Amino acid sequence: MKTEIPEGYMEDHKGRLVPTSSIKEIDITRDNLVKEIVSQAKKLSEAISQFRLIAHSEIQAFTELSAKEYGCELGGRKGNLTLLSFDGKYKVQRAVSDHLVFDERLQTAKQLIDECLIEWSDGASDKLKTLVNDAFQVSKEGQINTGRVLSLRRMDFDHEKWKMAMEAISDSLQVASTKTYLRIYERVGQTNSYKNLPLDIAKS
Repeated sequence: MKTEIPEGYMEDHKGRLVPTSSIKEIDITRDNLVKEIVSQAKKLSEAISQFRLIAHSEIQAFTELSAKEYGCELGGRKGNLTLLSFDGKYKVQRAVSDHLVFDERLQTAKQLIDECLIEWSDGASDKLKTLVNDAFQVSKEGQINTGRVLSLRRMDFDHEKWKMAMEAISDSLQVASTKTYLRIYERVGQTNSYKNLPLDIAKS
């Protein structure tokens, strides 16, 4: 439990109690300014979180209501959608983004691909070897770029091990997490262009 700071003192960054009489006025003013901004920011952050929760719930409820018009029942949250106001001035978008990862079967795919590169009698081109090596390159964060790995599936080689490797890549792909984003737009004048209503206080 945090000890209450006695009157006439302020706590410094090391947790020490310092008499306000020995603190410069500008330092006290700065402290008041920072704490007031943080207090307002916390209230705003809580309000935005509450707004996001309510907006997502209402969008989902409306989507289910719309589906019932066609005798359809929706199970759980679905994918991306766009809602327009009747006059077309406003647009609300729900965007769902999956974070994809590979499981241990990716190592099997890499082994099969390596065997393909070795077995091809005419040898694999340097360009293909570079593409494969880049695809399986691990970042500083220990992550593999899913886009580069999945791009290998666009290469259609008539080789049994290559096809098995592509199948292993597909099977190894897993959804680690899903994030849902809410974006709100307002039409610019009478044009077909929309501007985003920023909810990020870091933007100006």
